[in-house]
Amino acid sequence: MACPETKKHSSTKRKFLLFCASIAALYPIGRFIGYSIPRKPRIIEIGKPIPIGGFHLGTDFILFDNGDITWALSRKCTHLGCTINFHEKENILECPCHQSRFSKEGMVIHGPAKKALTRYKVEKLKNNGGYIVTI
Repeated sequence: MACPETKKHSSTKRKFLLFCASIAALYPIGRFIGYSIPRKPRIIEIGKPIPIGGFHLGTDFILFDNGDITWALSRKCTHLGCTINFHEKENILECPCHQSRFSKEGMVIHGPAKKALTRYKVEKLKNNGGYIVTI
């Protein structure tokens, strides 16, 4: 006859093993539920060059070219997602919703936004002077 202490120990051990097996079985299901398909990048071609120091205002991005460096910034504010406008005279990007201000490089000048604007990859085309922006 087994002693009551041994039965209690084996019951606790069995419950622990069952708990571990349940976690091991549920982990892949949790990973599957949380999986999201990464979106494909959008490629946008701008067929003409912008003047040095100029900009191109797209629906989703603003493209700048200072002669040496070309860069594109998202027009989506990092605070609440409003569409950002470029004020050419002041050389700043401003959100019309809560007046977050960003530099031409996308860095936060004045909040409530705390993160810099997203930068997109830009390729300068050699043959016609245009650009390819990958969003």
